[in-house]
Amino acid sequence: MMTPVVRAPQTLIEEAVETLRAGNLVAFPTETVYGLGANASDPAAVRKIFDLKGRPPDHPVIVHLDNPRYLHRWVSDMPPMAKALADEFWPGPLTLILPKAENVNDIVTGGQSSIGIRVPSHPMAQQLLTAFGGGIAAPSANRYGRLSPTRPEHVKEEFGDALDMILDGGESLIGLESTIVSCLNNEPRMLRPGFITRSQLERVVGSVAVRAETGENPGLDASPRVPGDRTLHYAPLTPLEIVPIEQLERRAGEITARREKVAVLALRPPLQTQRNMTWINAGKKADTYAHNLYNHLRTLDRAGCVKILVQEVPGDERWAAIRDRLRRACGAGGEALEISAA
Repeated sequence: MMTPVVRAPQTLIEEAVETLRAGNLVAFPTETVYGLGANASDPAAVRKIFDLKGRPPDHPVIVHLDNPRYLHRWVSDMPPMAKALADEFWPGPLTLILPKAENVNDIVTGGQSSIGIRVPSHPMAQQLLTAFGGGIAAPSANRYGRLSPTRPEHVKEEFGDALDMILDGGESLIGLESTIVSCLNNEPRMLRPGFITRSQLERVVGSVAVRAETGENPGLDASPRVPGDRTLHYAPLTPLEIVPIEQLERRAGEITARREKVAVLALRPPLQTQRNMTWINAGKKADTYAHNLYNHLRTLDRAGCVKILVQEVPGDERWAAIRDRLRRACGAGGEALEISAA
């Protein structure tokens, strides 16, 4: 995967910084997906994120920093295991859930006593954060519950002229949201799988628990609310169904037999082409599949089909984040994170 990463001209970065300081929103690239950014120290600006996305007020946002040196402004405690994870994976696609500092406004945390912090590695995100000199609150730059954007045109499709500014950093390198790990109660707990796997985390801090509950309100202590933890999330507008490989052609045929159009996302080409069927072969490499997932689903969502059928993906750890996003996209919620560390 050789997606180029680009830097922005300094004049554009200065314009983005002024936009943020004026209390307005800037969409910017990270290595995971595009974020919808606001000055995290300005509650009125952060509220604009919720209004534009249609995001529930109890749903926390992640604060992005350019460097851990600013952590003291946002967290009240940095447990040794959290420092070990930060030293290993920051900058990178890891969000740590930590006890919040007293000055942090409830709109950032969804009213919780914890806060999510990330240090992204994308050069343009680093440019922006360094020039801004503070925390930027940034959930994914899409309407709440919908597919995350991995290209600047996705952001434009979502918001049109309602957004003040979009920094164009090209296509996201990873394409799925960050791994989220809670470091509360002196216990590392993975709350959302991502590019950084459970076994990678465990090589740093030993045993890592996984979220046992997958409902709408899993409880504050063991599993705080985090981005993307709703039953239906990361979803296209077209209904999505996960199908075992041996049933894929049959299910597609049932739909086309009714003279309705069907879309298919699979790990292989079709055995035979059918009229009224749009088929994408996403391949069998987990990283490539993840990188292209949201773009493929957007393409299939625009195909005018009555349903998107997605081939069931492998059950090993490399596919854990993909399984999580697909299950939520069809409204099945997160799996109980039965993730093999092998």
